[in-house]
Amino acid sequence: MSIRFQTPIMEGRKPRTIKFLDGGLGTTLETIHGVKFSESTPLWSSHLLLTDLQTLADCQMSFAKAGADVITTATYQASINGFKNTKTENWPNGVPLPNIGHFLKDAVSIARRAAGKVGGRVALSLGPYGATMIPSTEYTGHYDIEPSQDIVDKLFHWHSERYNLYVQVPNLLFDVSYIAFETIPRLDEILAIRRFLNADISGGVKLGPREFYHDIPVWISVLFPSDDDKMPDGTSVEDAVAAMISKEFGSKTPQFVGINCTQVSKLEGLVRQFTKAVEKLVATGAVEKWPGLVLYPDGTKVGERYNTATKEWEISGEGSKKTPEDVSWERQLAMVVKEAYDTGGWSSFLIGGCCRTTPENIQRLTWAIRE
Repeated sequence: MSIRFQTPIMEGRKPRTIKFLDGGLGTTLETIHGVKFSESTPLWSSHLLLTDLQTLADCQMSFAKAGADVITTATYQASINGFKNTKTENWPNGVPLPNIGHFLKDAVSIARRAAGKVGGRVALSLGPYGATMIPSTEYTGHYDIEPSQDIVDKLFHWHSERYNLYVQVPNLLFDVSYIAFETIPRLDEILAIRRFLNADISGGVKLGPREFYHDIPVWISVLFPSDDDKMPDGTSVEDAVAAMISKEFGSKTPQFVGINCTQVSKLEGLVRQFTKAVEKLVATGAVEKWPGLVLYPDGTKVGERYNTATKEWEISGEGSKKTPEDVSWERQLAMVVKEAYDTGGWSSFLIGGCCRTTPENIQRLTWAIRE
């Protein structure tokens, strides 16, 4: 259901494609499908790859039916340690390394079937290092890495090792249309991913034409969970954007940059800062051309945050502040996208939802964009 704006505000501008992403997989599995997650399910939504493929398939299909062009794989928290620490009836001692590939193949296959309509796409979800910790720390950026270590180097090797899990599965990447490095909370992790994109980490594996990432579009999305306009580690928008796309950090850059896992009410100001940051980089020659913009905010209320210790969504003191309750989530996002489309040089758009967004939200978003 990808579209090009035809509204009066866009007249006279070169049309650029807008594709719709899906919504919050894990939270939709909880709220609509009755799935329960806890510290005993460290793989989170990936846990269903071991226990309930049908429910996972039904959930992802519901997003496709709602109008999502891009279905994200249930691999956000998938990792070697996550599989090792997952105990089920069939895997009482955890899943050993040689068996992980089978489940990753299932994750991509299920997403592919859900997205199977004409034009449907699959995004390989690769969460941050902190998403695989217990409790997860992508909202804080507090990693269990000693300051004395080369953090960028350690994160580079971790991302490389995890990506090789997918490379080792024959033909798996043939069904992948995007590689999503998402919910990145730290500047050093962005730099590690840029190093990854510019390195040959094939590990001696014989690669086919789509077995590596070089011709698969990549996006990097970061989050802004606090009341300020900083990432969890305190990084500014300008520094984050430069780390994501400046040639200073390598010739290979992501095709999309953007924001996820952030309250929709913050997007207007943040996207304006993203636009100014890219404009500056283009003007100085640090970037040759504009990337695409990817936006998939949370469906949470102002002040509502996920407590990784209690596994509950909680309202902080900020939740009492006046909020634009009369403006729906989808309309807020649509207004941000339309402004970015009209004022920036963004090459294309990927828009959808993150935590607490449902198929209904995605369907309403497709309607709001057309208004």
